[in-house]
Amino acid sequence: MPRTPKPAPRRRNAEASRAQVWAAAAAEFAARGFDGAKVDRIAADAGVNKAMIYYHFKSKAGLFNAILHDTFSAITEAVRVVAEGGGPPEDRLRAYVAAMAHVADERPFFPPIWLREIAEGGRHVDPTVANHFRQVLMMLGGILQEGAATGRMRPMNPFLVQMGIVGPLTLFMASRPLRARFSQGHPGLDVSVDAVVNHVQAMVLAGVSTTTRRGHET
Repeated sequence: MPRTPKPAPRRRNAEASRAQVWAAAAAEFAARGFDGAKVDRIAADAGVNKAMIYYHFKSKAGLFNAILHDTFSAITEAVRVVAEGGGPPEDRLRAYVAAMAHVADERPFFPPIWLREIAEGGRHVDPTVANHFRQVLMMLGGILQEGAATGRMRPMNPFLVQMGIVGPLTLFMASRPLRARFSQGHPGLDVSVDAVVNHVQAMVLAGVSTTTRRGHET
């Protein structure tokens, strides 16, 4: 029986080096933002030479956008599954919130990177990443339109709804180190990701719903 050829050692080494660079760069950009990040420091942390980083990613901007592209690709695909999955719009909106939170929770470097980039006007983001953002908004808009067509949701601007989802999730994820420092003696700061997801789901559904919840009739 013929053997399956194994990857050449050089290829395995290149893949391992690329993964080391990726992890070091994600930590560096999360800690210092694009302008503060240094390729020399990334190379030292990854245990590679700087020339190898430029070989794989061409530039610091290329490395930065590769990390953003990976995250936004994952968000786009997760949202696509939700948008095309069928079921009541309310259930898909809940699943949309959970999908966004799951991707961010798997990539703890992303929320601080994204908050810094927002503060800097998104000037380092390339058009590919921006296109992912547009796709996500279109799919959210489709869910909201279906909800409005049923009469159970108010017509809503998907960008505003997106900000109501991404804002609290990103702030919560990015504030982990801060909450860890101040949670002693403040049990209310020790909140799980699931609890935050449930909270955001409830707030978003309450904001778009045309029905008045029991106990709040006027």
